[in-house]
Amino acid sequence: MVYVLHYRKHILPGAILFFMGLALTLFSVRSAQGAYPPDFADLAEKLSPTVVNIYTTQTVAVSSSPHQFFFPDDMEIPEPFKRFFGMPDRPEKAPKREMKRTSLGSGVIVTADGYILTNNHVVEEADEIHVTLNTFEEFEATIVGRDPKSDVALIKIEPTADLPFVSFGDSDKLRVGEWVLAIGNPFGLQKTVTAGIVSAKGRAINNESYGNFIQTDASINPGNSGGPLFNLKGEMVGVNTAIFSRTGGNIGIGFAIPVNMAKNVFAQLKEHGKVTRGWLGVMIQQVTSDLAENFGLDRPIGALVGQVVPDSPADKAGVKSGDVIIKYNGKEVSQMSMLPAMVANTSVGEKAKLLLIRDGKKQNLTVEIGKMDDEAAVLTDTQTGKSKKLGMAVQELTPKLAESLGIEDSQGLIVTDINSGSAAAEAGINRGDIILEINRDKVESISQYKKALQAAQEKKSILLLVKRDGHTRFVVIEIKE
Repeated sequence: MVYVLHYRKHILPGAILFFMGLALTLFSVRSAQGAYPPDFADLAEKLSPTVVNIYTTQTVAVSSSPHQFFFPDDMEIPEPFKRFFGMPDRPEKAPKREMKRTSLGSGVIVTADGYILTNNHVVEEADEIHVTLNTFEEFEATIVGRDPKSDVALIKIEPTADLPFVSFGDSDKLRVGEWVLAIGNPFGLQKTVTAGIVSAKGRAINNESYGNFIQTDASINPGNSGGPLFNLKGEMVGVNTAIFSRTGGNIGIGFAIPVNMAKNVFAQLKEHGKVTRGWLGVMIQQVTSDLAENFGLDRPIGALVGQVVPDSPADKAGVKSGDVIIKYNGKEVSQMSMLPAMVANTSVGEKAKLLLIRDGKKQNLTVEIGKMDDEAAVLTDTQTGKSKKLGMAVQELTPKLAESLGIEDSQGLIVTDINSGSAAAEAGINRGDIILEINRDKVESISQYKKALQAAQEKKSILLLVKRDGHTRFVVIEIKE
């Protein structure tokens, strides 16, 4: 009995303190955002009225003859079939009939008077656009403006009363691992709510020029296109636009347009019906591990400038071929695909700050952003190659040879032959390409070429500056013993 009392006197208070501390710890962990899956019910109830169902119809002409299933339009139909079935000479000459094609999508209300954001691909070929609200009221919508490059469209309905609308968040502040909520109409199932996390940022898909997408594992399926992606504050941070799937259904890889891009497009479409983008005037490529080593970078980062367009904003600011742009207006360019979107979202005439690496040293430049014309799209190239040998023959590009080949500039060496399976072939170098530099040294003669290759024998790779069809790019060839 004395032993028990002694235990209670000294041990029990310690146990109480221990369990109190454990409870406080669990409470603090439970309260931390993202520690446990939160309850989305209140958020879904609040945000669902801002999401709409979009139903479009399109009139298309289709063949009224069954032969369309057996013979393509460019194929002549065999004589026995024509005689027996009374078919025309070619399928395109068969009688046509009109058919209504329908599609479903989602949208999000962004103003109380009925402006709605959605994807361009949801409405671009529609003859009629119908919008169904959360209350099941239906309205006919008109297109205010479309922007195929960002896949954003703005449509308008005329409601009888003010509508609930979303508030825009800041997609730049999104963190990988942060909870997000998607609301839409997958497969026509209205008011469907799914949740997940931000899986990645700055994704480029389908070689999009302005590919700076948010990747999420929140379920996104056909019909979700144009619907909003929310953070836990209830702010819209993206517009759901695409999925990666081999079956057509969700496999946990979905993509959303960052809201910072979408709201810029929205403002311009609302005001002007079209979008004007900023233009830097550089042709860029991805910085690979091989390129990073050659350009004095400790890791692959930034956008490597392969060529600067003459008299462009970049040219006037002093940007040079071989510069690696690692920051734009203070934001890190972690990969090449981010830069075009950053520049495009900059207002024409605005001065932007560039941090770049030139000859292994950091340098700051200020550039006045110009206006992008449709034909002045940013070009990209990410091709590199590896092999055990170089395997190409070159010849000095004399003025006479340049004239005979229709080449305006006679500087550099022209590639006259490529060995199949060689390093040059695997790197994508072709006959007719012009070699301008080897390891950042200009080469205009065979002696300079041989000297540069001899010096490169001590290195693990060779860096070439190649010109093709008026455009230049860097290519790395790895040297193996």
